[in-house]
Amino acid sequence: MKTTFQGVFPALITPLTKDETLNIPALEKLLDYEMKQGANGFYIGGATGEGLLLDIPERKKLCEKSIEFIGADKAKIVHITDMNFRNTIELAKHAEACGADAISSIAPIYFKYDENDIYEYYKAIADSVNIPVIIYYTVAAGVTISLDLFSRLFAVDNITGVKWTSSNYYEMISLREKFPEANIFNGPDEMLICGLSGGTDGGIGSTYNIMYPTIRAIYDRFRAGDIIGAQESQKKADKIIRVILKYSVIPVCKLVLEEKGIEVGNASFPMTVYTPEQRNKIIAELVEAGLDI
Repeated sequence: MKTTFQGVFPALITPLTKDETLNIPALEKLLDYEMKQGANGFYIGGATGEGLLLDIPERKKLCEKSIEFIGADKAKIVHITDMNFRNTIELAKHAEACGADAISSIAPIYFKYDENDIYEYYKAIADSVNIPVIIYYTVAAGVTISLDLFSRLFAVDNITGVKWTSSNYYEMISLREKFPEANIFNGPDEMLICGLSGGTDGGIGSTYNIMYPTIRAIYDRFRAGDIIGAQESQKKADKIIRVILKYSVIPVCKLVLEEKGIEVGNASFPMTVYTPEQRNKIIAELVEAGLDI
């Protein structure tokens, strides 16, 4: 199976109510906003979407409603990892049944797993569905996937790509050289231009939710051969990202969307809830850095 998604995909923020259930009207409003910005597709229920912090019924609802609101014209990649593997498979099958174009998962975490364990984990996920599986490789999970293990994984028919959330672009370039047909997405927002230079098909990122045109300009200018323009757009994005990283990514992204009139609520407990004074300070710093609110 060869499926190549391309472009710039927001790692979708999940709008939550005060009791941390899905805010469906706000989700529709957010997706409408992002699609009008020109989003090529969406990564649903991942780390930015607080997927691992939501219960299974809410994750299913997020999947169902996101796919319903997005429609058929945009790519929909659904993150399905859960600490309980039975839940992971249940979420994978549910995503396929809902019309997801692909599913994605981090490697199993917390306990020590060897390469064969990780291979069997992804193989079992791939065997449970008939749609592409995209490996979510993130250093935050504390799991290393070697080039040899990627070789074994990409030999599985419907394991087609990877979301590369690591600053080790030497390894990523080696991966691209070894697997020219793999569907590779850049993860670190602050280094999208690095990923594109190394041969990625696009990017998936948190801050895309709040400054999509700036991020999209990096991609479009790079693809058009305007490397200087792409560098300038990356510098513009990074000034904003530096402010975000002073604080906390998901709460700040939610704060900005609230300022834009999209009622996404707070991040899941125990992530930071800013006071009105803190909110005003953060917004002022973001505007000074160049964010359009």
